[in-house]
Amino acid sequence: MLRIAMLSYHTCPLATLGGKDTGGMNVYVRDLTRELGRMGIHVDVFTRSQDEHVPHVVHELGFGNRVVHVPSGPETPKAKSELANYIPDFVEGIKQFAIEKGIHYDVIHSHYWMSGLAAEALSDAWGGTPIVHMFHTLGEMKNRVARSESERAGVDRLKGERQVLRRADRIIAATIAEITQLRFLYRAESRKLVIVPPGVDTSHFYPIPADEAKQYLGLKPENRMVLFVGRIEPLKGLDTLIQAMSCLDLQEIHRPVHLAIIGGEPDVIPEDMTEEMTRLQKLCDDLCMGGMVVFLGKRGQDTLPYYYSAAEVVVMPSLYESFGMVALEAMACGTPVIASEVGGLGYLVQNDVTGYTIPDSDPAELCEKLASLLGDANLRESMGQRAAEYALDYAWEKIAARIVEVYMGLVKDSR
Repeated sequence: MLRIAMLSYHTCPLATLGGKDTGGMNVYVRDLTRELGRMGIHVDVFTRSQDEHVPHVVHELGFGNRVVHVPSGPETPKAKSELANYIPDFVEGIKQFAIEKGIHYDVIHSHYWMSGLAAEALSDAWGGTPIVHMFHTLGEMKNRVARSESERAGVDRLKGERQVLRRADRIIAATIAEITQLRFLYRAESRKLVIVPPGVDTSHFYPIPADEAKQYLGLKPENRMVLFVGRIEPLKGLDTLIQAMSCLDLQEIHRPVHLAIIGGEPDVIPEDMTEEMTRLQKLCDDLCMGGMVVFLGKRGQDTLPYYYSAAEVVVMPSLYESFGMVALEAMACGTPVIASEVGGLGYLVQNDVTGYTIPDSDPAELCEKLASLLGDANLRESMGQRAAEYALDYAWEKIAARIVEVYMGLVKDSR
């Protein structure tokens, strides 16, 4: 039996989605671990403990696979800028766990650059255990689209990413676009790079009849919804979507529609609200959007298929996405997607087939595509059907099998 040490240092795969540091990577680690368990592969997911009241070892992913919360500095949430200081504690905690359990890991699979640094230290301590790494996002790409200094990746991250690239045995990239970015911006070695896109849990994300989804959510049958799901941060381009919604012509789309935004914490007191949430709510007020935009806050993964299925269209107006898990989940639920043609989204969403791809930061173009879909029920239905069919190619059983091939190749080479 293969034994995998899965590292997700800065964020737990069991965390509620829609927070500042939770999103597609959490879903990826969780669902991949579950699928590997179904295949008879043992996985221990190691993450930094952020709450002393949460048990350090939990079995919520099934098949005997564990999530291990490793005390690394204070057991409280910390800003990403502080987390690198506690990587040595994290490494020591994992080493101690392995000793106590008498377990030898065949492969270390790390996620995000800080986990990659921990993987390097563990590999050295364990005599060269092979490392598979996935970045999920790249600092250099983030800096290319950053609108302010506060959004830029720091020097430590950029240096750390290059260190991980030098040391890892394989780098899993989501798309050919990410391969190009790694080779051009980081001078990554081609022999280390392999494309394996993220998967989707098609037993969880599948088309639910819209009337049933709306009833579950407490919506009236005539309610129409444009949906955004994701973190509330400038890189997600929500301002473009709000501006596009304000331009919709009611005669062209036939019936009213509202924008539902899942993510963030919209109801906290003003002093605790993030700068981006404050900015977006002010934008809605300035555009006199009234009740047309609804900030729903975080929602559990169990309710997302209902939201996707109830929506007329899901929009991802991002400035940068390495892949775009939300788009894949929405398509699996039979909902067309309008997405910026950036990063992995330009490869995932098939223009004029499963939705539309458009230039980023272009409210007028987004408004035009929204009007096309909202005004044509037959077009929405045909695109949604094709989207659901297309998403089946990304079912986790297919994707996990490709990742296991990567693991097995490294194990064979190391013997």
